[in-house]
Amino acid sequence: MVRLNRTGRDKIAMNKGSKNNELTAHFPPKVADPRQGQLSLGISKQIEIDGVGMGVLSDGTPFLTGRGLASLCGVTHRAIQDISDEWIENVQKPRVTAIKAILRKRGIERETAYVAITQRGGTFFAYSDAVCLAVLEYYAFDAGSNIKQQAQTNFRELAGQALRDFIYAQVGYDPNALVPDVWKIFHDRVSLTYSATPKGYFGVFKEIADIIVALGQAGLHIDPTFVPDGSVGKHWSTHWTSIGGDERFGERRRYGHNFPEYFPQADSNPQDAWCYPNDALGEFRRWIEDDYVGKGKFGRYLDTKVKQRSLPPSFTQLAIAALSPAD
Repeated sequence: MVRLNRTGRDKIAMNKGSKNNELTAHFPPKVADPRQGQLSLGISKQIEIDGVGMGVLSDGTPFLTGRGLASLCGVTHRAIQDISDEWIENVQKPRVTAIKAILRKRGIERETAYVAITQRGGTFFAYSDAVCLAVLEYYAFDAGSNIKQQAQTNFRELAGQALRDFIYAQVGYDPNALVPDVWKIFHDRVSLTYSATPKGYFGVFKEIADIIVALGQAGLHIDPTFVPDGSVGKHWSTHWTSIGGDERFGERRRYGHNFPEYFPQADSNPQDAWCYPNDALGEFRRWIEDDYVGKGKFGRYLDTKVKQRSLPPSFTQLAIAALSPAD
């Protein structure tokens, strides 16, 4: 039985101890409908307690995995799967109608039961705290012959903001934090490069910050294995030489580029990197859009990372779509 410890909302009583893990919760072999979930969110924090996965999405939404929600309600995992499938059917089953009615009473509408989260290890389904509470309330009071005492017990403990607060406490998430974890690496790298170049010159990382932000918003965040400015810098340097950049815009210069200390690359800080005259910014931005992204260099870089298993295959399509200009 999964039940909140009545001595306080700081842990779940389990038969075994709890531990932090990277979530590997996957629904067995059902293929999600394309309408299910979103691909624009990532994971800020996550934990697994005896197989019950929970965490916080990059937008601050607390979630449980399907197995976690099933354990909370005292039902099978298959029951939660079936609710997810029925959620998007044109003719709604009575239980889905009842759960959606509970959500509407709270002013909440959800097109899907879960959010499909793509990580480097694959995809799993995250059920928001709002959906979890609605499903829990259904099994506590509205499920007829399927009412579960476990659901009633947990609902009394977790109603209102209690489930949200509980998940935040379990994963160590501070909703008031200024920089979400998924953006911390970007924040740290910007801090190290913002004023690193000499006056009148630009560095590649700072100038592709808008690209990195767009990728992050699509769920693809930089980390020690995904350093797109390295690829951009290499190709831009080749282009610079081919167009006689020194003669056209002025000579480029070397400067010390540093990685955050928790990057393996930091062992050789400062990196001997090129910076370029500000007069070349227009050419750089044109080249990024028309050549590096437009002619497929970025796509090929991502494909290489996929082959190296640093990125899941779907991320190439997501990244290219995120950087495609609006119609």
